[in-house]
Amino acid sequence: MAKNKILIVEDEMVHLNVMKAKLEYDGFQVVTATDGETGYKMLDSEKPDLVLLDIMLPKMNGFEFLAKAQKEGKTDKIPIIVVSNSGQPVEIDKALKLGARDYLIKAEFNPSDVLEKTETILGLSPRKQATEKDKAAPVVAAPSGSAGKDSKSRKTKILIVEDDKFLRDLILQKLLREGFETVPALDGEEGLKLTKEKMPDLVLLDLILPGLDGFEVLRQIKTDAQTKSIPVIVLSNLGQKEDMDRAFAGGAEEFMVKANFTPGEIIAKIKQILQKKYF
Repeated sequence: MAKNKILIVEDEMVHLNVMKAKLEYDGFQVVTATDGETGYKMLDSEKPDLVLLDIMLPKMNGFEFLAKAQKEGKTDKIPIIVVSNSGQPVEIDKALKLGARDYLIKAEFNPSDVLEKTETILGLSPRKQATEKDKAAPVVAAPSGSAGKDSKSRKTKILIVEDDKFLRDLILQKLLREGFETVPALDGEEGLKLTKEKMPDLVLLDLILPGLDGFEVLRQIKTDAQTKSIPVIVLSNLGQKEDMDRAFAGGAEEFMVKANFTPGEIIAKIKQILQKKYF
């Protein structure tokens, strides 16, 4: 049986990649567009079963997309879920009046909400589309602790310092699924505090954070005798050479640009760093 096809129309690459990864992991076929015009043409060329639509898009915004789709009778045939940064009631109401089936605010949901809404609207029971990939995925066991500790007494602990709720929740869920213990932090101060309190086996660190930025968090982790041996992977939207050089000079183990890696690749890198350090 053919998998349901989902069209994601989104120009923020981090959000596009995490939604795509989540849906593909759960068995959906996913096609994408990064502007409204291209996305609208794909309604005919790809014939998706459902559309996840951002509002703020180049060339044709989400409201224009919806208005045209409604006028041409496409919203009756293809359900559209709006996924937007804006949570203004007037915009939600406008989207629903233009034929959107549901509305998700990026800052207030996690990847599982996208999956749940998609399955509900398509009339699927949860994980009905799960493939053999789900059963076979993660065959590499997570390290169970740092050197010199009883490997059976504790799970490997990952601290994630990330203020983007969508990305943070997706990575947390994937880590939990693979047997890691996770500790989330929403800003630099909290991340630094939890590093000292929880002594994680690895820190996944954003650079652009509210309050204390990631560079300062990294500096303080690496100049504290208690925490300096904890490996830090920088995960950031910044990708300039000077930013990378600064992070590596500050003691980062790895630097990953968010738009260039899927959540699965981020998890694979975490495992690689842990195995290099502890085995």
